[in-house]
Amino acid sequence: MQPKPIHFLKAFSSELDPVRLQYKFLLALLKLQNVERGSIWVKRDDAYVCIEAAGVQSENIKGTAISISHPSIVGWVIENGQMTISDPREDPRHYHELEEKLAVKSSLILCFPLFLRNDKVYGAVQIIDTTPGKTRINLDQTYLSHIQDLINIGSIALSNALLFDEQRKETQSLRLALEQIRQEDKLVGQSSAFHTCMGLIQSYARTDYPVLILGESGTGKELIARHIHQMSPRRERPLWTQNCSAIPETLLESELFGYKKGAFSGASKDKAGLFEAADGGTVFLDEIGDMPLNLQARILRVIQNSEIKPLGDTQVKKVDLKIISATNRNLQELVETGAFRKDLFYRLSVLPLSIPPLRERKEDIPFLLTHFMKKEAVDIDVPLKKINAETLQALIAYDWPGNVRELENLVRYLLVVTDQDQIVLGDLPAYIINRRRMDTTPLAVLAGKEAMRPHDAFSERTWHQMEKDYALHLLHKNKWNVSKSAAEAGLNRSTFVSRLRRLGIARLNSDNHGE
Repeated sequence: MQPKPIHFLKAFSSELDPVRLQYKFLLALLKLQNVERGSIWVKRDDAYVCIEAAGVQSENIKGTAISISHPSIVGWVIENGQMTISDPREDPRHYHELEEKLAVKSSLILCFPLFLRNDKVYGAVQIIDTTPGKTRINLDQTYLSHIQDLINIGSIALSNALLFDEQRKETQSLRLALEQIRQEDKLVGQSSAFHTCMGLIQSYARTDYPVLILGESGTGKELIARHIHQMSPRRERPLWTQNCSAIPETLLESELFGYKKGAFSGASKDKAGLFEAADGGTVFLDEIGDMPLNLQARILRVIQNSEIKPLGDTQVKKVDLKIISATNRNLQELVETGAFRKDLFYRLSVLPLSIPPLRERKEDIPFLLTHFMKKEAVDIDVPLKKINAETLQALIAYDWPGNVRELENLVRYLLVVTDQDQIVLGDLPAYIINRRRMDTTPLAVLAGKEAMRPHDAFSERTWHQMEKDYALHLLHKNKWNVSKSAAEAGLNRSTFVSRLRRLGIARLNSDNHGE
């Protein structure tokens, strides 16, 4: 009995999705031969890759790659363009390592080539009998010839779908790349401090030495890390970022180093850590000053020996990384108090880069305002707005405790709340206007106010106590809304949470006020 082409084609001809198409194509072939195991392979670069598999434990086969230098049945069929019948127990072409983890082994394998319209072979399909007596597959030569004819018809449809899918992915990748370029943040400024930083960034990018970026919260440390990576020879490799204060210590260790299956409760499979994933590229460790001491020793080993050891593993792995770290804390003071390892500090700070706060480079403020106005206006699709001279002077006079991040957020606020095409002084938040009024108050009045300030209230208090009181004031004021309190303090949320933890303020998510 010959297989009917019309029934075969109906099984998958209406499917447009390439992934579902290849699966239906494979199932139709297995049904014709009354077996349950099979796989589809294509040649990619220097390997044969399984793009689809069916049957018990097929998840162990799909995605497997066999080097073209290693003997295999699919490799032989693809290179010779011929169908073959194989007894895997005796055939030297069989890739036995592939079935080592399979409970049920193959007893007989049929492998057919997949042809393009020009008769060029691009892949192969395997139909596999797993019965001990090899009784399922019909080996009649006429029947096999008809099977090959059906495969030839289906393989063209499959190749067109795969080609279309590759082109779609390339188009999507290009679109994402263009979008990323459009939205890419720039380093903007004209001050001497800005040009000094840019010169160091260019110099530091040429080497693989560790870079330590120092600066207040909101000065753009992560943006600078990205620019160092993009200007380095590693620009084509990944840049991975990890905030060392954003997650608990145990989770941070597994995120950085990865783990082996069974290393701890819930570790159901191996997981590569950030250091391994970034091999050949760059790792940016933000808020490095908040990293726990016992984890600092492991980071030191990564820098000294270029080695990592996943949790639960007995073997070390070599990695090739450029380490960039950043902090808004004084690491030298942390070293003196024993909160930070001295040897790690010296390893991280081979190339130090100190980012001045915005209040020390106010000549950059007009350029930053223009840059953010253009960028944010495009992103939210609103007309570009101008800032009049009086408003600009008020913005320049302001101290910007939240630095560039605060300025960027202010621009977003002004674009949304201002209906006119020009931003005037009255559009600014009250805290900026009030600051301007204080700056323009006559000295005699200020002197009078100075006499009334309670200096004595500070004489008996430590900096730690003052910072804790301030943090509690913000939390109570904002009903324990951490995000609002952090914004008012001019800090990002993760930094604010880290400081609360250091100050011993533990009520972060009480009731529903933690967000």
